[in-house]
Amino acid sequence: MTSMKIGPVSFEWGARTVVMGIINVTPDSFSGDGILSVASSLQAGGIPTALEQAARFLAAGADILDVGGESTRPGSQTVTEDQELERVIPVIRALAGKFPQAIISIDTYKAEVADQAINSGAHIVNDVWGLRADPQLAGVAARHNVPVVLMHNRSKPSNARVQASLGGRYVGMQYDDLVKDVKKELLESVALARNAGIPSEMIILDPGIGFGKTVEQNLELLNRLGEIRALGFPILLGPSRKSFIGYTLNLPPEQRLEGTAAAVSVGIVRGADIIRVHDVEMMTRIARMTDAIVRTTTW
Repeated sequence: MTSMKIGPVSFEWGARTVVMGIINVTPDSFSGDGILSVASSLQAGGIPTALEQAARFLAAGADILDVGGESTRPGSQTVTEDQELERVIPVIRALAGKFPQAIISIDTYKAEVADQAINSGAHIVNDVWGLRADPQLAGVAARHNVPVVLMHNRSKPSNARVQASLGGRYVGMQYDDLVKDVKKELLESVALARNAGIPSEMIILDPGIGFGKTVEQNLELLNRLGEIRALGFPILLGPSRKSFIGYTLNLPPEQRLEGTAAAVSVGIVRGADIIRVHDVEMMTRIARMTDAIVRTTTW
């Protein structure tokens, strides 16, 4: 087993599944849980809502709180750097102040957002573009000596389709060899990280379930996750409430709990080290039960 220190905690990969709880500081999250969709602003209830959600997640067993200020659903609108900063920095400061032992992740692909987030209390950078969107981001992570999550992503707006009840999905995504191509492009992101001075032991890979892949490709990639794990890096898996579940079961986001549970459990069996989820209470139980079946040690 290998280990990684994130903030005040050392994680021993393979011992048990790590749970990352999603805190969406957005008005337009596909899952319907965006803090700014239930509060008119951070000042008018947004920060208390984030703190309440974080307290519930931590009590349920979440290991990491992942804070994001821009929706990444198919067909979503991008936000400016200033808008993203206005959303996430006050929340990260509040979380770090209220829960000083909590591990906080910043979900961003923008270097300035990551820099300010780390200075405000974040411990890890979760980049959905695998260091490809902002060439300065790798240097920020290296300078702060924080781990990075590098996600595979071929999302293209032209391939996004939205159905009212089921949300967005990608169609017509072409791969020569799905898993081979994903592995190759993830290793290109690893090279970007290493070239910036991020050591291999500070890198986590995410296969990018739901990002630039059809429903069928997402299902195949999840089932073959072990081939990504064989690259030798810890794996983060984020299937929670995503459209590949919705289109498989013909269910809207709020009814995808069982589908997410199945994806999480299979993902753990196939080699996931971290699961990124909305429904922390239930998915922590799923992870613990799956761990009890397939892992030989707990910690």
